[in-house]
Amino acid sequence: MKKLFSFTALLFSIYLSAQDLKIPIDTTVVTSGSLSIKGKSIKYNAQTGTQPVFDKNGKIKATLYYTYYYRTDVSNKENRPLLMSFNGGPGSASVWMHIGYTGPKVLKIDDEGNPIQPYGIKDNPYSVLDVADIVFVNPVNTGYSRPVLKKDEKLDHKYFFGINADAKYLASWLNTFISRHNRWKSPKYIIGESYGGTRVMQLAHELQSSQWIYLNGVIMVSPADYQLLRTKSSEDFAINFPYFTAAAWYHQMLPKQLQQQDLEAILPESENFSINKLLPAIAKGGFISDSERQTIAEKMAYYSGLKKEVILQHNLEVPNSFFWKELLREKSGKTIGRLDSRYLGIDRKESGDRPDYSPELVSWVHSFTPAMNYYIKNVLKFKTDVKYNMFGSVHPWDFTKNSARENLRKAMAQNPYLKVLVQSGYYDGATTYSAAKYTMSKIDPSGKMKDRFSFKAYRGGHMMYLRKEDLQKSNEDLRHFINNSSKNIGAAKY
Repeated sequence: MKKLFSFTALLFSIYLSAQDLKIPIDTTVVTSGSLSIKGKSIKYNAQTGTQPVFDKNGKIKATLYYTYYYRTDVSNKENRPLLMSFNGGPGSASVWMHIGYTGPKVLKIDDEGNPIQPYGIKDNPYSVLDVADIVFVNPVNTGYSRPVLKKDEKLDHKYFFGINADAKYLASWLNTFISRHNRWKSPKYIIGESYGGTRVMQLAHELQSSQWIYLNGVIMVSPADYQLLRTKSSEDFAINFPYFTAAAWYHQMLPKQLQQQDLEAILPESENFSINKLLPAIAKGGFISDSERQTIAEKMAYYSGLKKEVILQHNLEVPNSFFWKELLREKSGKTIGRLDSRYLGIDRKESGDRPDYSPELVSWVHSFTPAMNYYIKNVLKFKTDVKYNMFGSVHPWDFTKNSARENLRKAMAQNPYLKVLVQSGYYDGATTYSAAKYTMSKIDPSGKMKDRFSFKAYRGGHMMYLRKEDLQKSNEDLRHFINNSSKNIGAAKY
């Protein structure tokens, strides 16, 4: 009976101490670490925690989870660049670039980016922490970031979930962060991957026009440009076509004349064809002559590994989703990945016009989820029972009034210091490398600022940095960009 009483008392005690799952609104945990980059030991602190989102009246609307890495072994912090990092989705946590690309720790994966058990993390000897401090920011409902609601209060979707709303509250949050950490004098950069590309285009202008925070650089990694993406326009079909060439080359589906050449030797041909031949042909629609239709279809087959008959059946407008299903249908019956077409999938049936799933995405979630949860709790020492949202509920997302391209152009025009770097993987079939180049060219139609843009491509997919070779190369390109754009080049004037 005594034992029963003790057990009942214990249960009652646990019940009394248990609380609803809530994330702390404003808290930090600091740990220290060291890392060898390019043969030099780098000492740093990692500050992780939450910081509120305040509305214009100073009321707390949400709290954002972040991780801030800063070197502790530098004497002059005023000249130390600050890199503010976002992923995309919309609705994705700031996890992929955090433990996959620029941070001091990266996943334990093989050299091509595939999961390895036991899951975990290791030092990232290519991190840009040697040249810049980095803060990884999780927008509302991603990671541990959550809205702060009073009892019976409903979530204000319009405040957070849209192209313009997202940039507005994130810009305000960054202002608070910069003030709290005394980073006003630092050269400043924003980097965004996938939807994060649209986010940082919009955010650059919002930071300058509403928060008076002027940037040295905007970096877009595999950017999603919703003025082109999924529009099913002539541009959409034609501009993505060089990606077909890259993926077909990787899977050895091109004619021998192309297959025996290096990838980067044949892609300019495909790019030239897509802009100068395919785009005008698709724009003609049903009024294209039969002879031109046949000629274009033959060339498309030549550069894509698809059959001419299949291309004609699509009226020259071949969706990326069909290509993922079709390319290897007869060769192996397998599908290729959407975000990284080096990955293969197995569908229930070989017929159909799109794959059942994205093999690369399940592979990535497979390796990132356990590693990130382990890292936060055991290395960064942030403890909570709240679920870490790899992908959070942010829909419906408001894509209307999308002026991201134009707003980046305005930010660049108003700030002569501001430069742009775009990084893409050749095998990304969702936000293709050729679409990224096209977006870059459309931001400034005048061409007066084209010398302030740079483009780098790699032999991986959407997250090209998961390949060891590209992890080194892409970080080095980013390091070069930061070093060059943070130099004192004189007065900010034309």
